[in-house]
Amino acid sequence: MKEITIAEWKKMSEDSVQLVDIRNEGSTIFGMMPDAIHIAFSTFEDNLEDCLSKLQKDKKIIVYCQRGEKSREIADLIEERGYDSYSLVGGYNAFLMDSIKNDKAEESKKKVEESIRKKFHKTLLSPFAKACKLYELIKEGDHIAVCISGGKDSILMAKLFQELQRHRRVHFELTFLVMDPGYNRENRALIESNAKKLGIPITIFESTIFDAVDNINKSPCYICARMRRGYLYSKAKELGCNKIALGHHYDDVIETILMGMLHGAQIQTMMPKLHSTNFDGMELIRPLYLVREEDICKWRDYNGLHFLQCACHFTDTCSTCHEDGTTSSKRLETKKLIAHLKESNPFVESNIFRSVENVSLETIIEYKKNGIRHNFLDDYDN
Repeated sequence: MKEITIAEWKKMSEDSVQLVDIRNEGSTIFGMMPDAIHIAFSTFEDNLEDCLSKLQKDKKIIVYCQRGEKSREIADLIEERGYDSYSLVGGYNAFLMDSIKNDKAEESKKKVEESIRKKFHKTLLSPFAKACKLYELIKEGDHIAVCISGGKDSILMAKLFQELQRHRRVHFELTFLVMDPGYNRENRALIESNAKKLGIPITIFESTIFDAVDNINKSPCYICARMRRGYLYSKAKELGCNKIALGHHYDDVIETILMGMLHGAQIQTMMPKLHSTNFDGMELIRPLYLVREEDICKWRDYNGLHFLQCACHFTDTCSTCHEDGTTSSKRLETKKLIAHLKESNPFVESNIFRSVENVSLETIIEYKKNGIRHNFLDDYDN
């Protein structure tokens, strides 16, 4: 088995190398190495010949996964078929760490903020401000804990809050809160580097959530998400905040609606704001509620930014930990379904979103409110 480091790869000419990303599709949403092609690890197992047909024998094939472990197996497999193949030491994480070293903080911050004000004003700042106004997410005197996981969504949310505060019509305070649930060294460094580079003054506190859920076999993602929420509420309240802001966007909302129907046999949505049931006086808000994920990705790529993904202990390729406890595979499956439906109906996304705004109780057989079930037969004869 042959390996190659990031430093060695950077010395090679682009024409002599073919990069192959073997992470799952959910992980590639968070970014890929430049000019890499994507062939998932499972695809090599299921259809090797088809995978080999996508490789170029006249180039060095550099295979990478998240940490440089699974890529060894695939690199060996390819080499046995006559290709000059290598496994990238440290995987995609090594690429991210290298990008940290070469970042110029002040230039990045200036470019990012200018892009929000100009190029992405209509697609990012405007829907962000609209959601805050439409759903009354920010009120006079609020102290908001902007919860930063390290991913593209929460980092953008932080920058949009900073921009909104510059032109605020109401007075509110911000605390940029990062919880370290047990990240490895590389992931922690990436969050700190991005925050410094983008001018986000973060407050970091630590927890042992990853260790606590390591021994849980049933619904670990659900329990992890719930525990993280509790820790964030508790720390935010300790710091004098009355709200926590999470980075769920428009696509999260419509995927949750559809998943609830297909997998949970229920009609519900991810609300733009919620009162906490366990922390008196605390509220949860989602100011990215009207922002499209596609536009977030465009902003990320335009600025050449690299962000953290889930980074949990259960899998190298977990792409999202949502409060509903859904696995990344189910969410990705739903994302693909919506994309497929959009091919024949360009309004399908907005229709899904608006479906929970246009509920007609007269045509609902049964619904629940405050835990009490109401059936259409209750007042049918009246």
